[in-house]
Amino acid sequence: MTESEAASSAKAGQEGRSNLLLRIAASLVLAPFAIASAYVGGWLWTTLVTAATIGLYVEWLAVIGARTPRLVVVGSVILLGMGWVDAGRMTAAHVGAVVVAGILAVAVVAPDRRFWAVIGILYALAASIASTAIRLDPVSGFAALMLVLLVVWATDIGGYFAGRLVGGPKLWPRVSPKKTWAGAIGSFAASLGVAIGFVALDFGKAIPMLALGAALSVASQLGDLFESAVKRRFGVKDSSHIIPGHGGLMDRLDGFVAAVVLAALFGFLRGGADGIGRGLMVW
Repeated sequence: MTESEAASSAKAGQEGRSNLLLRIAASLVLAPFAIASAYVGGWLWTTLVTAATIGLYVEWLAVIGARTPRLVVVGSVILLGMGWVDAGRMTAAHVGAVVVAGILAVAVVAPDRRFWAVIGILYALAASIASTAIRLDPVSGFAALMLVLLVVWATDIGGYFAGRLVGGPKLWPRVSPKKTWAGAIGSFAASLGVAIGFVALDFGKAIPMLALGAALSVASQLGDLFESAVKRRFGVKDSSHIIPGHGGLMDRLDGFVAAVVLAALFGFLRGGADGIGRGLMVW
């Protein structure tokens, strides 16, 4: 190794350590606040979800190069409307009306890249609906939401450390150059550890919980790859720099959005609209 290569490697190592410290510091602030909000539920959780989904939508518009004042305002109003519905009684009619209104409003207002703008409002609306619907169950909602959050966090942490420690072949270099198969396996293993923890605490039977943890981990990783593909499509590295060490809200929540939507759909199929949390946690 030449002197310049050694210096470059040392610099990269220092930047990696600095980035890790930033990630840890940001997580130590954000994770307890998210857990506390989820525990309280009600208006606090709905407010957090609404603010986060508006941020997701605005960042999406920035990524696709369509962040105009009109689109930002229209989408934000739609997401505030969904938050109002979420805070009250989430009926299929109300949710459907807001979703249809969102699609039509964004499609009419978007000056260009209309398809991508509509995908963005649907992405944010899906995150809003699923995140709130899971928590509505007064008995199992908090546990179900914690399962999703912990699986997503474990998937992220397991993938990060396994990828850095083991390295090896890339998972999908055209979409995400840094992700490796070792990282994907580490993510999967970490999610199973979370599922085992829930089983040990008497939340569900072993096989269903392990299967659920595995499915949510795969969804989280696919959500991460989806966001990477969108950013690569438009030549963007980070959705923003709002979270130190993590980038933007899209960079931090991409896996959660995919996992929580899958969890809500699965809970709905088992427990109905009023028992999504129960549908996930009761076996």
